[in-house]
Amino acid sequence: MHLLDNDSTTARLRGAQPIQASSVPQISPDTPSVDHLDALEAQSIYILREAFARLKKLALLWSLGKDSNVMIWLARKAFFGHVPFPALHVDTGRKFPEMYAFRNRYGKEWELDLRVEPCPPIDAIDPTLPPAARSAARKTEGLKMALAKYGFDGLIAGIRRDEEATRAKERVFSPRGTEGGWDVRDQPPEFWDQFNASPPPGAHLRIHPILHWTEADIWAYTKRENIPIIPLYLARDGKRYRSLGDADITFPVASQASSIEDILIELEQTKVPERAGRALDHETEDAFERLRVAGYL
Repeated sequence: MHLLDNDSTTARLRGAQPIQASSVPQISPDTPSVDHLDALEAQSIYILREAFARLKKLALLWSLGKDSNVMIWLARKAFFGHVPFPALHVDTGRKFPEMYAFRNRYGKEWELDLRVEPCPPIDAIDPTLPPAARSAARKTEGLKMALAKYGFDGLIAGIRRDEEATRAKERVFSPRGTEGGWDVRDQPPEFWDQFNASPPPGAHLRIHPILHWTEADIWAYTKRENIPIIPLYLARDGKRYRSLGDADITFPVASQASSIEDILIELEQTKVPERAGRALDHETEDAFERLRVAGYL
């Protein structure tokens, strides 16, 4: 049963009929921008409601960045202003101070059931990994510990296909092994929004409500909805962060974009990858894939 099954809102949601895939607006590249954002939003809300209706014990992974903040915003819309499952922050202890301040403020303002779970020390991580990958792998092990503690059968994660080549191979409902591993060769088809929501015993699913979004979509929607952002995303002294992770392995990129409007203009012109400031993405070619196979987000 859900952790919040005694909640009256949750009870009403349980009795509701699942949204039919045919009722979800289809996204077209020729659709005007406002309609495009509406279609993205509707598709993501459909995915969130499907996950809630079909899995017993869900959590939403909150990394505190722009993507997971949009995800929480969508979940609040999907469930009438209330997120009916925990927001799980697997904390390395190495985030930027601005990120912790954001978590403390909006965890309360959004009335989240916030669970903060620690990661093991670096000494407990595979020493054959490159330095940044080894540091990032602490999050994978911390997530495994949280799964064992709470027994979640579904984890909602804010990854997008356009972020990184390995993530482009993901499914919306992605099965994970009993150890959290991801087998890229064993991904179920998802024709007509028909999702496989039956993980084997001891395993879980990763649900990706914004997999079909782009970086520009995230910023356009954030602007339209007036979603709060961490100020590190805005340029200061000619630099800003496009992607936020641990402070010791994440670096700013050159930019003059001091507003969301500026960011959207910059994205139309730049050829710099979104994760250019992530040290992990500049290590050995297989480092990221090794992490993903082992259960990294």
